[in-house]
Amino acid sequence: MTPAMAMRALIWLVEGTWQGCVDAARPLLPADAEVTLLHAAPAEVEQAAEGALAGLLGRGRPGPGRHPVERMAALSERAAAELLAAAEARLGLGRPARRLVRRGRVERLVVEAARDAGADLLVAARDGDRSRLGPASLGPATRFVVDHAPCAVLLVWPDTTPGLESIPPPPPPPPPP
Repeated sequence: MTPAMAMRALIWLVEGTWQGCVDAARPLLPADAEVTLLHAAPAEVEQAAEGALAGLLGRGRPGPGRHPVERMAALSERAAAELLAAAEARLGLGRPARRLVRRGRVERLVVEAARDAGADLLVAARDGDRSRLGPASLGPATRFVVDHAPCAVLLVWPDTTPGLESIPPPPPPPPPP
């Protein structure tokens, strides 16, 4: 008889919502769960800085270690490492979680990370309009992840869940014929 495999969970961490994801995942994870914490950031900021610097046509070349793109990448990596460490501490597993930092198209990175981790569960936060219930509570990246995740998705409200009164009223009935 083969022993049951431990649950594999991927928690997608984003600044401003990560605490809600960790808090929602914590009570659902079995003691032996394999947890991966993912911080995925868009690469557009560094790409824009690179383009802006190229627009200078060779003027104002920065010295070693002073290139704005390198500095931005280093700051981003440091912020991601701090966020992952804080999330791991908040999760309170009593053992290390796997930490991943990825840069690129965020929505695709999250789906690929879930696949690569063999995740049984992906925990993500709503990232759109958090003041009302409904589809606008999902931003484009999260909508893509929900639609394409290769596993179950736990979609959490990162803070207080809006009440049912936030649902728009139904449309008026059609006029009589």
